[in-house]
Amino acid sequence: VRSGEILGLAGLVGAGRTEVARAIFGLDDADAGTIEVDGTTVRIRGPRDAVRAGIAYVPEDRKRDGIVPQLSIKDNISLSVLDRVAVGGWIRPGAERTLAQHKAEELSVSPPAIAPRVDTLSGGNQQKVVFAKWLSTRPRVLILDEPTRGVDVGAKSDIHTIIGELAAQGTAIILISSELPEVLAVSDRIVVLHEGRVAAELPRGAAEHEVMHAATGEVSS
Repeated sequence: VRSGEILGLAGLVGAGRTEVARAIFGLDDADAGTIEVDGTTVRIRGPRDAVRAGIAYVPEDRKRDGIVPQLSIKDNISLSVLDRVAVGGWIRPGAERTLAQHKAEELSVSPPAIAPRVDTLSGGNQQKVVFAKWLSTRPRVLILDEPTRGVDVGAKSDIHTIIGELAAQGTAIILISSELPEVLAVSDRIVVLHEGRVAAELPRGAAEHEVMHAATGEVSS
């Protein structure tokens, strides 16, 4: 995936899309292959290594893996960058609050206050908090697994706008979605997986039937 590009990963359930994302982010062990950032091979043994390499991951299951429900908006946003808001192991409340407020405002999290618990928010705003948490790491590569699942139409539009703005700023984005129209509408290039392997690589403007033929194993490359 190139800087400023939105690369869509398409495929049927079980094709291996999430497994690829989890392996890149160090959540699962990769059986083979290498991961390169800016042409340099990086060894990723866990999420900490991935973040250091400039990779961030918005997971498929927001409630299980993306948020800590009982914590505040502020606490959730700052979780990924505690080293930046702490000195000598002690969190600086002012620095933490400033960082969280900035990100919450940037992504239009509602309510604008950062004190409420995350589990009191709508699904769309919870997802924006997950985005804010990982964007605080200033990633060069952002992996989005089902970024609009379980959100309303307005939040979905907001998230698509955020994705487009990030790409315009040079972030490399890998988008995984089970909604094929979303993949076709948002992606600059589409890689289709079938049974854990790349079945096709298609350009922007590809037709839905081309993706489905590849996803079902009717086309290979």
